[in-house]
Amino acid sequence: MIWENSLYLWFLFLIPILWGAFWAFGRYQKKKTEKLFDERLINSLRKNYWSRGDKIRLGCFLAAMFFFIVALAGPKIGTEIREVEQSGVNMLIALDLSRSMNAEDVPPSRLEKAKLEINRLVDRLEGDRVGLIVFTGEAYVQSPMTQDYSALRLFLDIVQTEQMPSSTTDFQRAFLKAEETFDSIRDDNNAANVLLFIADGENHGPDFMPVLQRLTDDGVRTFSIGIGTEAGGQIPIYENGNHTGYHRDSDGEQVVTRLSSDTMRQIASFGGGNYYQINSGSDTIEPFLSRLEELERGEFSTEEFADYKNRYQLLLLTGLIFFISALLFPDFTFRDEKQTAAE
Repeated sequence: MIWENSLYLWFLFLIPILWGAFWAFGRYQKKKTEKLFDERLINSLRKNYWSRGDKIRLGCFLAAMFFFIVALAGPKIGTEIREVEQSGVNMLIALDLSRSMNAEDVPPSRLEKAKLEINRLVDRLEGDRVGLIVFTGEAYVQSPMTQDYSALRLFLDIVQTEQMPSSTTDFQRAFLKAEETFDSIRDDNNAANVLLFIADGENHGPDFMPVLQRLTDDGVRTFSIGIGTEAGGQIPIYENGNHTGYHRDSDGEQVVTRLSSDTMRQIASFGGGNYYQINSGSDTIEPFLSRLEELERGEFSTEEFADYKNRYQLLLLTGLIFFISALLFPDFTFRDEKQTAAE
């Protein structure tokens, strides 16, 4: 048995307290009455009074109180075992955390817009295993493959460009980390393996195509989302939350970062997926969601859930019966005059 609101059970201590209070008050009232009136007068005034009936009424009232309190605590008794099949795809999200992702050509910034769309994606998932890797010149697993979407959101919320030791961008590192992650979860569930690659397309690392080809040969489908505009934007610098300027190159000129859509299209083409583009704050990840639903979904696990049933209804009904009995139960009895005289 478990309780929905077990704190209410503390009110059960009121029952012996109330019983003691009624008993003490009855004793006090009896002694006070005996001092003021003669016993025969009291018996005459309380003709046909039934003291046992009064006690039964009190007992019914306290019993009703007991059942009401227990019902209020919400007892859950018994279990219902049911099997739930969890199925979905293995999806790994690779998120670019290079300095250029702070550009604000896609408001509020490329990175914040990407995080918003990933959260929107997670809200629509059911049963899929999802992981998150972040990359610049290095790549790290921010969140391992999981079906705990709350944990994934926590890892995503703390993502910032400042957390990475390198500010350059190396796509090869991202694909190598993705390859390593998919290799660690290979099983026989026949679920589709999906890599969602989110970046602005600026790559300053070596050729990544051989690694991407290996991923494709292993059955991983790579979808890419290019975030940014062709016109581009400057890269702001913030110190302690205050905007202090924009990044400059070695010649002192402000750096303008632009979306390299050709690179992102190439990734999706070689990866067997589709390319999507986010150029403004109103663009969403919805087209990818529609495509995701068409992929093959595998069964990850079959779990048994113990479902406790709330049984407060019977206790509430029993308490109501006792309460009505307390209201209607008589504290007097019908006796004829001869029996009364004989007593």
